[in-house]
Amino acid sequence: MPKPTRTQVVIIGAGPSGLLMGQLLYKAGIDTLILERQTGDYVLSRIRAGVLEQVSIDLLDEVGVGKRMHQEGLVHGGFDLLFKGERHRIDMNKLTGGKNVMVYGQTELTLDLMNARKALDLPTVYEAENVQVHEFDTAKPRVTYEQNGVAHSIECDFIAGCDGFHGVCRASVPKDKIREYEKAYPFGWLGVLSDTPPVHHELIYANSTRGFALCSQRSKTRSRYYLQVPLTDKVEQWSDEAFWEELRKRLDPEARAQLVTGTSIEKSIAPLRSFVTEPMRFGRMFLAGDAAHIVPPTGAKGLNLAATDVKYLSTAIIEYYQENSEAGIDHYSERCLRRIWRAERFSWWFTSLMHHFPENGEIGQKFQDAELDYLIHSESGSRTIAENYVGLPMDFGD
Repeated sequence: MPKPTRTQVVIIGAGPSGLLMGQLLYKAGIDTLILERQTGDYVLSRIRAGVLEQVSIDLLDEVGVGKRMHQEGLVHGGFDLLFKGERHRIDMNKLTGGKNVMVYGQTELTLDLMNARKALDLPTVYEAENVQVHEFDTAKPRVTYEQNGVAHSIECDFIAGCDGFHGVCRASVPKDKIREYEKAYPFGWLGVLSDTPPVHHELIYANSTRGFALCSQRSKTRSRYYLQVPLTDKVEQWSDEAFWEELRKRLDPEARAQLVTGTSIEKSIAPLRSFVTEPMRFGRMFLAGDAAHIVPPTGAKGLNLAATDVKYLSTAIIEYYQENSEAGIDHYSERCLRRIWRAERFSWWFTSLMHHFPENGEIGQKFQDAELDYLIHSESGSRTIAENYVGLPMDFGD
């Protein structure tokens, strides 16, 4: 397809948020161009989140890419909290009036969205180099990029910055127009992906004096495990054998007995941070997903927040074209940030509760044990964590 020189919305970033944005706008008859600096294969190689809230599930159904998700995704109605060597189940379904989450890998979700856009022959430019945003504070924003040594310029009505934490959109905003809030945690997550059956049919969150561990999954035959490690650790220091041995030490006897180990097919260490940008709108340019906020992965909120950002933004842009109203875009930042800060708070709290902080000493571990004991023995406490985990419904009220 020839590359356009004008479109209604330029979406920067072909990850799940950018692709979902493109599908939502396409269904409303709005033209888009997606620019991505990496190759499609690289985008699909990124191993990320795998827990979808109902809001995200509904959005994928709305754009018509939910069939494989419903066939292969795993519905979870609860998860286990492991502390002091014993596991306790949080029954989300019962505590939230029937709500669940679904385990479906971000790579698979991205592939579904990518295939849908390709089938519709909608324009996506991969390996777009030197992407720059211009005049986004005017009524005639413009985006430039290079590909194969050729310079391109695209005029548009709106720019959607779905280009991640290190993207060009947020970096292009004048420093006096933006405020950033950040908390860096003194540890990272060492993650291993393996083609082995999960140790349990639901997730296990483990609080251990040796550090946090998470037993997750991508399918009935593919597992995802994490260990809390110092930021100074390198992946090369961790053989598969060393990883499995340390994981066993952080689990309960039943989980240790059921753990199936194998060769890792991906291994990486990710730092943890809480990060929020305010505002998320700058004239005709909007930030969405990781470009605007990062949550520690403990609460499984990153992908779900990105999806709700995109729903708010696409709804606002559709309202602009169909109703000649700017109310939605005027309220975009406020609506997103209210939900974002709630998710940030939960993710911070859950991270603080489940991880080992040596600097807090033995009393810190006692405080964690006491709070976990309260959560599992108090229905209101269990309901609080369950409601936050399954996610809040979207609110379009002013």
